[in-house]
Amino acid sequence: MLNYVWPVLLVVISNVVYQICAKGVPKDMDVMASMTVTYLVGAVCSGIMFFIMNRNGNLIHEYNKLNAAPVLLGISVVGLEVGFIYAYKTGWPVSTLSTVQSAFLALALIIVGSLLYKEEISLNKVIGIVICLIGLYFINKK
Repeated sequence: MLNYVWPVLLVVISNVVYQICAKGVPKDMDVMASMTVTYLVGAVCSGIMFFIMNRNGNLIHEYNKLNAAPVLLGISVVGLEVGFIYAYKTGWPVSTLSTVQSAFLALALIIVGSLLYKEEISLNKVIGIVICLIGLYFINKK
């Protein structure tokens, strides 16, 4: 059970810290300058963790297994972070932005799951989509 739960807890805790930090980027700082620091720290942390988790690890050997996915993941992460930072700079509340994007993400991933991975779109998923859309209406109603 713990093997199933800990990754989700890590994602939730990391996402809370992420949202606080993304909103905390100084308004007068260039977003791309902040991203260079973000990714330098991320690269160093990833390198350290690689060697902690793989005592005799060989990064070059691992890099030989590379395909397009990590490259595209890196590009998509930049898009995520830049999007969040600019959204916060334009005034989105931290309590609303994540909820709105998560609802649209859930909808998009149901479609992606169905088209790319042949996952079933069940009645429960359709009802969930409708509830998300109703929730979005109420979250954004002024």
